[in-house]
Formats: sequence, C-alpha cells, structure tokens
Amino acid sequence: MEVQTWTFLIVGFTFTIYIGIAIWTRASSTNDFYVAGGDVNPLLNGMATAADWMSAASFLSMAGLISFMGYDGGVYLMGWTGGYVLLALLLAPYLRKFGKFTVPDFIGDRYYSNVARTVAVICALLVSFTYVAGQMRGVGVVFARFLEVPINVGVYIGMGLVFFYAVLGGMKGITYTQVAQYCVLIFAFMVPAIFISIQLTGNVIPQLGFGGQLADGTYLLDKLDGLNRELGFNEYTSGSKNMIDVFAITFALMAGTAGLPHVIVRFFTVPKVSDARVSAGYALIFIAILYTTAPAISAFARTNLINTVSNAPYSTVPEWFINWEKTGLIKFNDKNADGIIQYVANPSQNELLIDNDIIVLANPEIAQLPNWVIALVAAGGLAAALSTAAGLLLVISTSVAHDLIKKQIKPNISEKMELRWARLSAAGAVIVAGYFGVNPPGFVAATVALAFGLAASSFFPAIVLGIFDKRMNKEGAIAGMISGITIMTFYMIYFKLGWITETIPSASEWWLGISPEGFGTVAMLLNIVVAFVVSRMTSSPPAHIQKMTEEIRYPSNPNAKLI
Repeated sequence: MEVQTWTFLIVGFTFTIYIGIAIWTRASSTNDFYVAGGDVNPLLNGMATAADWMSAASFLSMAGLISFMGYDGGVYLMGWTGGYVLLALLLAPYLRKFGKFTVPDFIGDRYYSNVARTVAVICALLVSFTYVAGQMRGVGVVFARFLEVPINVGVYIGMGLVFFYAVLGGMKGITYTQVAQYCVLIFAFMVPAIFISIQLTGNVIPQLGFGGQLADGTYLLDKLDGLNRELGFNEYTSGSKNMIDVFAITFALMAGTAGLPHVIVRFFTVPKVSDARVSAGYALIFIAILYTTAPAISAFARTNLINTVSNAPYSTVPEWFINWEKTGLIKFNDKNADGIIQYVANPSQNELLIDNDIIVLANPEIAQLPNWVIALVAAGGLAAALSTAAGLLLVISTSVAHDLIKKQIKPNISEKMELRWARLSAAGAVIVAGYFGVNPPGFVAATVALAFGLAASSFFPAIVLGIFDKRMNKEGAIAGMISGITIMTFYMIYFKLGWITETIPSASEWWLGISPEGFGTVAMLLNIVVAFVVSRMTSSPPAHIQKMTEEIRYPSNPNAKLI
C-alpha cells in the first residue's frame, strides 16, 4: 500500500481510540475536569506525564536540532532531561502536598493575594500559548506531508480533534488519552530507530548503534565528522556555541521545565504524596526511552541525508525529496544552474534549505523503510503534539474558569456553571492556539524553548521560594514575577520576533552573548533578586502562611490521601 493509504489507516485508527477514550472518560464534575478526580494510578500517571512532557519539540524537533547542530544541539537534551529531574525531586511532592488544582491556585494561596493569583494566570496564559503554538505547528507539518494538505489545513484538523477530547473530557479524558498517546509515540519513535540502527551498524539497540561501526569499519560518528568537514560544517562531535550561552540555555530549559504549569498539574491527579514521587519516577523512565534514542536518530538521519542529497543531480533525487518539496519544508535553489544539489555550509553557495522539523518524519523515507513504518512515525508525531496541546489547553481553561472566575470574579458560582466556563475557555483557547499554529514565531523547538524561558522567568522562582523560603511574601513574589516575565518577553520580542525593529537583530547584539532561548536564565535570576530584596524590605507573611509553608515542606504523613 501507498504511504498515504497507510497514514489514513494508522492515523485514523489512533484518532478513533483517542475519541473513544474521551467519550468513555468524559468529565462530570470540576474535580474530574481539573485533576481527573485525583485518583489516577501512579503508573498510568507516569505514562500520561511522559506523553504530556514529550511534545512535538521532543518527538519532531529535538532530533532535528541535534542532527543539524551536532554537539551544540545537546543543550536541549541536557536541559529538558535535567529539568524533569529537577521537577520530580524538588517540586512535585511538595506541590502535591499542597493539594490544589493549578499553579496559579498555589501562588494565590501561598502568597495570600488575588493580585499574585492574577499575575500567575497571565504568566500561565503567556507560557501556554507560546508553547502550544509549537504543538499546533507540529501537527500542521505532519498533516502537510502525509495527508498532502497545506500546513494551515493540518493545523485546523488538529484543532478539531483537540477541541473534542479536551473540551469533553477535561483532565480525566486527557489523562487516559495521553496514556494511549504515549504508547503510540514511543512505538513510532523506536521502530524506525531500530530498523536504521540494524541497517547502518548491525546493532538492534539504537543507543549502541550510535557509537557503533558502519559496514566499512568506520565508526558512525567519525564518518559523520568527516562528512561535515567536507561540506564546510563544524564537526558533528565538536561545539561552536558560546559556553555562556550553552549554560544559559541549559539552565533556562531546566528551570522552565520545573515551572511548566501543564506538567506540574499532572502531580495533582494522584491520590497521595508518595504516589507523586512514584509517578515522577515512572515518567522519568518512560521519558528516558525516547531521550536516549534521539541522539542516535539524529546521527542516523544526518548521515543518510548527506549521502543521499549532497552533490546529487536534482533529476535523480528520490521520491521522498519531491514529496517534502511540495510542503515547502525542503527547498532547492539552483544558484549556478548546473542541476547539481550543492549542500554546503557557505550560505552564498548552499542551494538546499531544510526545515529542522522534518528530520524525524523524513528519516524512515530517507532510509527507504517500509511504508507502514513511515505512516507510523506520522501517527507518533501527531500523538506527541496533540497530547501536549491538550494539556496546555487544560491549563488555559482552568486558569480562566477556576483562578479568575471562581476564585475572584464569581466566588459563588455553581459547580455546573464553573464546568461550563472551563469548557468555553478550552474552546476559546483552541481557536487562539490554532492562530499561533498558523503564525508561529519559529520552528517547533525554538518556539517551545521560548516558552521554557517564560516559565523559568516567572513560575520557577515563585514556586521554589514559596516552598523553601517561608519569609517570602506577596510583595516579593509579585514584584519578582512581573520583573522576570517582563524582561523575558521584551527580549523575546526584540531579538526573536523583530516586532520592535524592522529586522531581527543579529547574534552579535545579544546581551552578554546570550540567545533568546537562554535568556530565561537571566530573567529568572532577576526575578529571584527582586523577590528577595522586596520581601526583606516589606512585612513578613502572616503566621498561618509561614506555618503552611513548613507543612508543605515537611509532610507529616506522606501516605495520607489528600482531598
């Protein structure tokens, strides 16, 4: 069967499962809608957390970044992995002990202030909409190639599906849908990796094939270094980025991970504090399967890509190249009119432009794997993007319905009406997310990296200080969050989006040599300094707040079920 036929069959089958689960687990109360009733099994929650966490950036773009950036792309791998460990060990159990629905809920109660709650809602919306733009873009990329529709049409299809199970099922429906999506995405990621590892190195384990030998006895990474040198690129295994920027990006991704509201809320869905720790451990194992495989896929794809298209006559390019050209994600510009593809580092001579986001999707085609494998990867990419998009949309809807309307505007609203507002908010969020998916500020991983910077500059300090510094008061937290998110947003708009100047400033103009993806570290440090100074210049929190902070940090009974 053709790839498109396989894609319709496999994607259609997985979509049917997702919709069926959403109908079966539809939310009937706000508790179901916000935290899935608070009784999700830790193993299932670990799988759902992994799916929620491993977005289109992890599935589609991380391997693409590493493939094109080589060693420098490792900052994304280190930052995202380290960030999840930071979240699991430093924050998750304490937040579960607090037992609220959302991150703004924690901040509003911990800092005894509706102003703090409102600032947190604004930050949650800004982070979530920036993040979801990357997910919807990823959905569009997959549909554009495998269903042969424009990227924008693909975004609209994804909007329709997410609208159905996010609005109907809430957190309960999303949780069990994400369990299914994890199974799909990890199977889709591993199958081609195993195939290609055997094909290139004879090793069935991709992680070992990454360091293995090719048929001619050359080590894969040595071969890749040589190919890159021949084309004028940096060696694959050597870095070229400013070390300050490397550390800044890594830590911004780590702190951003630990402050992501859609991941944090997953730890509110288990019955006990001890379950939060256990589910975090399960999630780390499930995440590690993909994250340890990504570098191998990057190397395999880069090797096959260069061998396939570099210095090849355009008239003889394989079918996959023509198919991806139709999407506009690969472009050949024959500058010297010789009909030969010149893929080199020199921009004035390079004739091939490749979107980073297609590497994982095109990898099976480049390696000439069976059509069903190619379609399976498409289904996996959609599962990764849709699972995270649903989690983000839930954060948006709960921030509006619970933290704004229920907690501030209409405190006496009925549960039925609150649930209705949550669903209306989710529907509105889907529409806005679709707009950002059609008009994203960059390719998927870059867009997502900016979201992590926003989370690092706003939520991470407020949460950490709220748990570990009982002297931190509302004035300090509010001033810190506003300072951090403001400077990060300005830096992102100025250096990444070019909305202030006619052209986007060059890297030579970055402050301290730090990229927009890494500036979240600077904004986070500013948040901490401002929060600390302001809190010490103003009055201490009330005694009951300080006592509550100590109780969060030292649970008297970690096995107690929390309501």
